[in-house]
Amino acid sequence: MKPPQTFPEKVIWVSARTQSSSPQWRASSKLLLFLLLIVLATYAVYLLTLVFSSHSKCNKGPLVSFLLNNSSVKLQNVQQKPIETGLEHIFFGIAASSDLWERRKEYIKLWWRPENRMRGIVWLDRPVNVSGDEIRNLPELKISSDTSNFAYKNKQGHRSAIRISRIVSESLRFGKTDNVRWFVMVDDDTVMVPENLMRILKKYDHNQFYYIGSSSESHLQNINFSYNMAYGGGGFAISFPLAVAIEKMQDRCIQRYPSLYGSDDRMQACMAELGVPLTKELGFHQYDVYGNLFGLLAAHPVTPLISLHHIEVVEPIFPNMTTLEALKHLQIPMKVDSAGLMQQSICYDRAHTWSVSVSWGFAVQIYHGVMLPRELEMTSRSFLNWYRRADYTAYAFNTRPVARSPCQKPFVFYMSKTKETVSEYILHNVSRPICKWKTPKPDQMQRIKVYKKPDPHLWDRSPRRNCCRIMRSSMTSMEIDVGLCGEDELIPK
Repeated sequence: MKPPQTFPEKVIWVSARTQSSSPQWRASSKLLLFLLLIVLATYAVYLLTLVFSSHSKCNKGPLVSFLLNNSSVKLQNVQQKPIETGLEHIFFGIAASSDLWERRKEYIKLWWRPENRMRGIVWLDRPVNVSGDEIRNLPELKISSDTSNFAYKNKQGHRSAIRISRIVSESLRFGKTDNVRWFVMVDDDTVMVPENLMRILKKYDHNQFYYIGSSSESHLQNINFSYNMAYGGGGFAISFPLAVAIEKMQDRCIQRYPSLYGSDDRMQACMAELGVPLTKELGFHQYDVYGNLFGLLAAHPVTPLISLHHIEVVEPIFPNMTTLEALKHLQIPMKVDSAGLMQQSICYDRAHTWSVSVSWGFAVQIYHGVMLPRELEMTSRSFLNWYRRADYTAYAFNTRPVARSPCQKPFVFYMSKTKETVSEYILHNVSRPICKWKTPKPDQMQRIKVYKKPDPHLWDRSPRRNCCRIMRSSMTSMEIDVGLCGEDELIPK
């Protein structure tokens, strides 16, 4: 009997394609195929184990066993969905003054959420007294490091700017930053909407360098400082990797700019050295203005409201209240639907020829006649600029007069109460001139009801104003529905 003949690999595969009828050949083919499948499966499990172990500290044993014992598992079921940014991922650095602490700590209490695992530090220049109850409702208090070795040569400013500019770096050095993705800098006379801050930050990759904030409302302020600078009063956010980079070089950077005025321009100077531009989010509000914020709030940009700064400089946002009372009043709609807070909707009462502007959670305005959306969405000048001048060219955005004549001033209804889906607005009575209108006057109307379902996913969609519809209207009352615009819904029709 002749010894078995050895075939080249090519001949084996050709024989396989011809489907040899030899039983011995069929057995060899099955054995070879079985061995090949075992090798491929082992290699695939090995690769998957390497991939997943590089992204997590999971034990290899359970994962390998899971894959071997569940051959039908799909890859997408094994992979974990990335965790969205929450309040627990944000670390707040709050700049405060011991001289003003007794008054301004009340503003921090309004927005601080210890029950939501918020983390942060209030950085002070000197120790202050805090009661036991207050400790539970406030961030941790720390005293800033001595900055006397840093030069400060600006005669118009105050050297506390150096202390404040180092808050992010000092917060990082503090060490309690596990799982932190963002550092947020803010002043003690600022009220935040933390849920809206979270909605904005989760849009960005916290593993990259990001410097997020907004400019001043004052054109001259932006020229004097920089349009590329985030104003710290309104607040700004820095991603964790950028905060690490800043901490490494900031003290050397600050020494190169002794003539700068404040903390914000020092921070921006260091950002310029790192080559990181400002990413603008219009919901951060510096409010470098004097007077009444009504025009700015009633025509808020189509973006989440994140912060209100200079709340002690401007008038209370609701009439017949103190500043603190007005801000507490604002917490009512904020808790119901923070995403929709201050968002403007525009509709028309055709039966009475009225134009209606709803700033949800704040105010409703009724105008005589028809004012088109292009005009209604523009900020009315109810305030003065930072240099106390009524100069319409002084702002970094378009504005319009409150009214072209006294008879064209709107009837304003301020929010009085808000429940889950219904908010009520009451007329703010002010003296008015005698005007001869051919259309009905809404001066007999005392209250307006606005129906709106909370929409926490409002900003997961592309930016667009909500639509409003007049459900019922008479000379004494009005009911309005506010919500997402329907298909082909136009304003005005």
